[in-house]
Amino acid sequence: MQLCARAHPLRASRAGERPPYPYTAGLVTRRPLGCLFEIVETLVLTLIIFFVIQTFVAQPYRVEQQSMERTLEPDQYVLVDKLTPRFDDYSRGDIVVFEPPEAWVEGGPRTPFIKRVIGLAGETLEIHDGAVFIDGVELDEPYLFDLQPTTASDEPARWVIPEGQIFVMGDHRAASADSRAFGPIARETVIGRAWLRYWPISELGILPTPVYPAPPGNGDARPSPAVP
Repeated sequence: MQLCARAHPLRASRAGERPPYPYTAGLVTRRPLGCLFEIVETLVLTLIIFFVIQTFVAQPYRVEQQSMERTLEPDQYVLVDKLTPRFDDYSRGDIVVFEPPEAWVEGGPRTPFIKRVIGLAGETLEIHDGAVFIDGVELDEPYLFDLQPTTASDEPARWVIPEGQIFVMGDHRAASADSRAFGPIARETVIGRAWLRYWPISELGILPTPVYPAPPGNGDARPSPAVP
């Protein structure tokens, strides 16, 4: 990077000798526009890097609703990973941010939702007796708000999750509008995986992903990776 003012250096002289040429103000080159160009160049480059990171790598989001209590509280901030899901698909237990279905928002603001992945493509998910069942096996969910039961509007409720879709629910089941209401969501509507809570600072930390055993008879199901 060039400096804003450039001077021709004077050659050192011995004690008592006069410099080989006198200093004159004309030998100093001032570049006020050079400084401006450098500032603009830095700002443009910073904006480009910021845009690329937010579009393809990671983006911050503020939690606005109560649907993920007590895992995530309103007004907390999370960092959403957009990069790794491109080569490491979403797993059960991941917390994801996604665009709500068009029919659900009814032309209103498309504020992204944040929920937990509960069912994966190819699985049969049922809700009855206050619990979630994956391919007939009850799901252990210690992260639920006050360990409250899971209910659906019509029980017993049953969904067969199509390819390319996932079933999502909030941890605070009684305060969450989720796949129980609008059904499984398309994989391409998912913005990314929430992995870091960074505000408030006192709550700074990686969001843990629970590990589930694979349901019997479903060899394709895999446990979610453990996050320290």
